[in-house]
Amino acid sequence: MKVAERHTAPPWQPDPGRLSPRVARLLWAAFVGITLAAVIALIPLPYAILRPGPATNTLGQVAGKPLVAIEGATTYPTEGALDFTTVSVVGGPGRRVNAWDLLGAAIDPSAEIFDEDQLFPKGATSEEVKEENALEMTTSQHEAAAVALRSLGKSVPNSYVVASVTKGSGADGVLLAGDVITGVDGEAVASMVDIQRLVRTHKAGEDVTVSVRRDGAAKDLIVRTTASGDTVVLGVRLRMDYDFPVAVTIDAGDVGGPSAGTMFALAVRDLLTPGAMTGGKKIAGTGTIDDAGTVGPIGGIRQKIVGAKEAGAGYFLAPAANCPELAGHVPDDITVVKIATFDEAVSAVDGIAAGKTGLPSCS
Repeated sequence: MKVAERHTAPPWQPDPGRLSPRVARLLWAAFVGITLAAVIALIPLPYAILRPGPATNTLGQVAGKPLVAIEGATTYPTEGALDFTTVSVVGGPGRRVNAWDLLGAAIDPSAEIFDEDQLFPKGATSEEVKEENALEMTTSQHEAAAVALRSLGKSVPNSYVVASVTKGSGADGVLLAGDVITGVDGEAVASMVDIQRLVRTHKAGEDVTVSVRRDGAAKDLIVRTTASGDTVVLGVRLRMDYDFPVAVTIDAGDVGGPSAGTMFALAVRDLLTPGAMTGGKKIAGTGTIDDAGTVGPIGGIRQKIVGAKEAGAGYFLAPAANCPELAGHVPDDITVVKIATFDEAVSAVDGIAAGKTGLPSCS
């Protein structure tokens, strides 16, 4: 009996010069994925990211020079550290973040993501932000020096000077940069609060009499008030000038903003008093300071306390108004001391130096 022969086809052999459909699909998907990732990385997003920045000892040096230098008074050697803390900001005018930045921040426990408008004035340019930060830093340095010197019994008279005039406001062409404001509506002014109080007795668009000293001569000028939101203003930016009895120079390098004011003031006081105010301990902190010695809240408190811990500080001076933000976010092995005034900041440092317990805390 004959049996039909079976013929088995040889195994399929791929063409060495041609990709299989499956491999081609995988490569195409990878190409599309890489292209999409690249496109996403180029899309700017309206957010800003805060991360811990470096801490700098106000009693030390920056670029080989003392951060705080005083001439015209006896200064004393000291030790320990009074660190001012900073935040690193990614995003904002001129530097938008992208999706990868946000992904990295989302998995970083020390980072926080904010809408850009929460941290920067709407429509501001990068140059305007830089100028504003520089002005705030300069103002905080002057106020810090004045507060520290007054705490030691020295007289530091002050005056309010027009720093700039808002274009198109009622003050434009009437008040000039450099004018010293001495009165409003015939009443002498001794503080920013006085100026604001008297201007706000008017409605926007009404005339107010502003007394100034210009090039040594007294002048009474009529200025039409301007509305800024719900507030009546003169349409100028003011700065405070001081007649210091000694020369205080503070150079923090390329750092802007007002939040180091309290630590600057502590450093000035430490250098002008015998012995080490810190008792040799490493203390960090933050907080604005105003002419009256009030310690004000700052942004990025959670990042700043992390930066303090990373710099080796055992203590952190925190503005009282920022305490709620620190709940559940205080690193191990760092003690937070709550302060609301410069006198309280001095007492806190003295207490830390003496090893006191039970200092005011945020808890």
